[in-house]
Amino acid sequence: MSEILYEDNDIIVVNKPEGMAAIPDRRRAGDSFLDVLSAERGERLYVVHRLDRETSGVIVFARTAEAHRYLNRQFEGRTVRKVYLALTHGVVGEDRGVIDKPLRQFGSGRVAVDAAAGKSSLTEFHVRERLRAHTLVEARPRTGRRHQIRVHLYSLGHPIAGDPLYGDHAGQRAYPRLMLHAHTLTVHLPSGRPQSVEAPIPDSFRSILLAAGHR
Repeated sequence: MSEILYEDNDIIVVNKPEGMAAIPDRRRAGDSFLDVLSAERGERLYVVHRLDRETSGVIVFARTAEAHRYLNRQFEGRTVRKVYLALTHGVVGEDRGVIDKPLRQFGSGRVAVDAAAGKSSLTEFHVRERLRAHTLVEARPRTGRRHQIRVHLYSLGHPIAGDPLYGDHAGQRAYPRLMLHAHTLTVHLPSGRPQSVEAPIPDSFRSILLAAGHR
């Protein structure tokens, strides 16, 4: 059964496991998290935002068309606060920073920094812990581009551990998962009240952290 983090008459917030598409994927067959959750709940749910297949963590679905419109306006207006945890390769030197690099998506599904044709993309980050050969980073995307955090950290020379698309492929295959977790999400409910929800760090993420020297 899916792990419900918060629910009311308007929204349902769930902890998505890694390795499962958030919504139906035309390129790969199989049940999506939306399909599984809708079947478990016996109701129609509305997609508000997405997480990459390889990313775990907090994701919200609307339960009514009205709530769907209300939440969509927040995501489009960039008023939703999102916090991710990422374990990067290498030791990040700066304690905090802002990555302001335009991103462009290609037909292959990969995304790259493209100053000429990319879309404006902004990610704030700060270092939570420096390990032997990795850094645990807290990332706060201010825009919502595909693969934004993954590509922005890669562009600094610190790809996220276990990323199948960005970084040294041979080295990345040594990790059983992408080390990116959507940790917290804060939205305003249709009532106007802010609601912050946290997704616990999964064991699959924590075990790699400990192996990397996390205290």
